Amino acid sequence: MSNTLKDSLKMKLDQLQCHFTWSPQKENIDLDDMKQRLQDIIQVGVKYQAISYNQLAFVNCLQGNCEEAIQTLKEAEKFLRENHEHEFEKRIVVTYGNYAWVYYHMGQLTEVQSYLDKLETICKQFPDGSRYTAMIPEVYGEKGWTLLKSSRKYYEEAMECFKKALEEDPDDTEWNAGYATVLFRLEGFSSTPESRRPSESMKQLRRVLELDPDDSVAMVLLALKLQQFNQKEEGLKLIEQALQISPDLPYVIRYAAKFLRREGDVKKSVKLLKKALEITPNSTFLHHQIGLCYRNNLFQLNKNPGSKNPRNPAFQQKAELIKLCKYHFEKAFEHRPLTFITAQLDFAGICSLNEEYLKAEEIYSNLLKLKDIHPDNKQAIFLQVGLFELHHKRSESSAITHFLEGLKIKNDSKERQYCRTNLRKIATRQIDRNPKDSKAFGVLGFMHQLDEEKCEAIECFEKALQLDHGNEEYLSALCELRLSI
Repeated sequence: MSNTLKDSLKMKLDQLQCHFTWSPQKENIDLDDMKQRLQDIIQVGVKYQAISYNQLAFVNCLQGNCEEAIQTLKEAEKFLRENHEHEFEKRIVVTYGNYAWVYYHMGQLTEVQSYLDKLETICKQFPDGSRYTAMIPEVYGEKGWTLLKSSRKYYEEAMECFKKALEEDPDDTEWNAGYATVLFRLEGFSSTPESRRPSESMKQLRRVLELDPDDSVAMVLLALKLQQFNQKEEGLKLIEQALQISPDLPYVIRYAAKFLRREGDVKKSVKLLKKALEITPNSTFLHHQIGLCYRNNLFQLNKNPGSKNPRNPAFQQKAELIKLCKYHFEKAFEHRPLTFITAQLDFAGICSLNEEYLKAEEIYSNLLKLKDIHPDNKQAIFLQVGLFELHHKRSESSAITHFLEGLKIKNDSKERQYCRTNLRKIATRQIDRNPKDSKAFGVLGFMHQLDEEKCEAIECFEKALQLDHGNEEYLSALCELRLSI
């Protein structure tokens, strides 16, 4: 193999728009979990199959299964020829780019050049195309869906891709659905309890249903949004309609079950989730949702005084529910230890409730060591560890440390709000107990400083320094604040 030829081809490949040049790489995604989810999507025959085949080929190649990747790309190409005959050349750009990259990894340079030639011929048709690629709605759209399926850290980028696709093709159902989905997810992560503004994703989901009145996925997502804004009657009608249109589509079933759980119909929710689990038995999302249902039942049972008496039937019910919660939460994160943080926190929470404090502490310790995770996840970890330190280890000082770390992450979320609330409660309680508690005034000072309430922060740090002369941390903060005014 000529190194000069290989280097020359690599320069051309780097110009392509396909999975191998987009952001997600091996270190950023759980490949086994991603592969399973893509296989589930393909198995149940949801829309936009070629996009899933393309992404699965990319995952196969990253895992060293290049022959399997080529077969998967052939499936993508076949699907596009059969379902998008009139726009095949626009749709095939990403797939041909992936072919070229996989053959490059296999060392088959003649095949690499063959696909580069095909791309060059196609891209000549597009006014804004470069030699080997073209930034057309079909490319932007596929990139958006790919990023959306990869990791939370790419959702903002996915949103921009769908926006770009819609600029040129505003009535395309596929790009409108992608844009609605990413807005829905982003709102779910950034919403705070007091935030009840009209939702952008609601408008966009209604737009999808204007374009395609039978889009059952848009129906269930819109239903969940309506539920959030207390428009539950319309939401329930949409849930019933979606289940009639797609009774066997796990993606629809799981969100319908989530709606019902939030409405208190846990029994029906579990029934639906178990049905979906029969279709896609390895779904981490379904296991997590079933765990949440059993946790709802557990919290209700915990209010029964009999649940603490070993002779009472409620005690055995409680033990069984704890067992079910732990089983399903653990199944949810066993293949996604780096990405499904919520499931691990839920598992640890059940361990705490069951007085398995060492096990909970072990999970929290491992989670605190994780690097390069989403800010929402970091805040959730700091919040729950802080609550554990506060309520189970009775350590206000350790709790303060973790709540402050959560508050320092300037990411608008309900977790950040809860960190702030808990910090204020602890500091106020400490000052009530001891009006000369310098650390409590220091905590309030840091809280005001993080919220850019400079005058209030200066006042608190001055009080803290009156009680703890020469404290370098407070002096430094005070100096910084005074200079910034």
